[in-house]
Amino acid sequence: MIRVIVERNSDGMISAFQMDGHADFAEHGKDLVCAGASAVSFGAVNAVFSLTSVEPAIEQGEDGGYLRVEFPQHMDQAEAGKVQLIMESMIVSLETIQQEYGQYIKITFK
Repeated sequence: MIRVIVERNSDGMISAFQMDGHADFAEHGKDLVCAGASAVSFGAVNAVFSLTSVEPAIEQGEDGGYLRVEFPQHMDQAEAGKVQLIMESMIVSLETIQQEYGQYIKITFK
């Protein structure tokens, strides 16, 4: 199962997210749950780099199956707003996957 943990600060802003595990929906290379979750998360991170001046700290597992992204605590308000919109969009997309394939992906918030 893919486990997604979304961390929010005391203001409700997304400060980090982590994804780990494998969906095991289908064999490697044909797992559409894994492909969808990966595309959504990496697309969101790439959008942050392309559309903002924010550089999050990124940690990845060597063989896949692990991604952690942390955002700087202090960001320009306009840039922080852009980052939050991108991250909230990512969550909506991941929740859409979870609605259909909930036995393979679980999102939690803390």
